[in-house]
Amino acid sequence: MRPIEPLPLNHSWPLYDLRTHLAPILLDSEIARSDIALAERGLGLWHCNLTDDSLNWTAGVYDIFGLERDLNVPRPLAVSLYAPDSREPMERLRAYAIKHKRGFTLDVDINQADGAGRCAMRLIAAPIIDAQGNVIGLHGVKQLLPDGALPSRRLDPTIFVML
Repeated sequence: MRPIEPLPLNHSWPLYDLRTHLAPILLDSEIARSDIALAERGLGLWHCNLTDDSLNWTAGVYDIFGLERDLNVPRPLAVSLYAPDSREPMERLRAYAIKHKRGFTLDVDINQADGAGRCAMRLIAAPIIDAQGNVIGLHGVKQLLPDGALPSRRLDPTIFVML
């Protein structure tokens, strides 16, 4: 796991700050709308429906996790690929984000399913809130990090990994 003692208030942020955390993608609308362009830069978009924990990923997320693109990935499988010392903080921040309607950013380690080894990933997550104010899902960006990348609270356009 990347950060030391990831307490929720050290890694969470208010929803009005979402655009700031996604700024590198938003700067280039062609990249933001292209699944392949995102994947080539080590980026992927994701969505988790909280009613059934179903996941929806773009190609870049499959690549980061070392899974075949378009595979139906149950959340327990995805969670099992987080390194043990990254899994618990991710789950804790996820619960905090849902309860307090806040986004979070966390650098984690993933054990890739294809046997390629361990990789570092920046996870950016934000809740989706319905008209009644209930959190119904989470969505965000996952960014592949090169070895030695410094922890950050947002995407870093200087470290896009070209695959």
